[in-house]
Amino acid sequence: MSETKEPWLGELLRLAEAEDPVKTVKQGKILEAAIEIFSEKGYAATSTSEIAQRAGVAEGTIFRHYKTKKDLLLSIAGPIAAKMVAPFLMREFAKIIDFPYNWVEDFFRSIAKDRLIFARQNAKLIKILLHEVPFHPELLEQLKGMLTHIVFHRIEKVVLHFQAQGQVIEAPPWRIMRSAASLFIGMIVTHVFLVPEHPFDEDEEVERTLDILMHGISPAGRNA
Repeated sequence: MSETKEPWLGELLRLAEAEDPVKTVKQGKILEAAIEIFSEKGYAATSTSEIAQRAGVAEGTIFRHYKTKKDLLLSIAGPIAAKMVAPFLMREFAKIIDFPYNWVEDFFRSIAKDRLIFARQNAKLIKILLHEVPFHPELLEQLKGMLTHIVFHRIEKVVLHFQAQGQVIEAPPWRIMRSAASLFIGMIVTHVFLVPEHPFDEDEEVERTLDILMHGISPAGRNA
């Protein structure tokens, strides 16, 4: 079992303890083992016997806590997408979004840096969600609700504010957000998941990505 636990795992275990303190120790071992193997191999390629072996428990113990392997997956991803969104996943991000920025570049720079750090600290969780959300509609609906109600409306207000100041072009806010998200997610996926072994200057990468967002890839965009 890995000695390094991602920060969100403690939150998940605290939720389990609040619901049933008796199961906390064994559930914690099972959840941590499932998280590691799901993130390494994916849900479909993981067996409950592998999870039990890594957790150091009997396979039957898993089924005393979880009816099926999918129930185990949902016990990990479900609380992440629902109960833990506001108190954990979005806690610091919401502060960044709501901070009173004077310049739109500072707003997007803060988001890019924060999400890059978040992805590094929660890489296993993100890999599980990326693997499984497309195949589990219930998880997709939970995440869509999170993005719509917690993220989209907050950022929309910020975009409208900077449009009113003339710092952002007149365009539907969702299009501005989509453009920023595409660039930032691409940056994060590349450096955290595709080539994590490749060293890079984080500040420079954020600035270069921000420059493309603000000015495009045409030299004319910088002279306008």
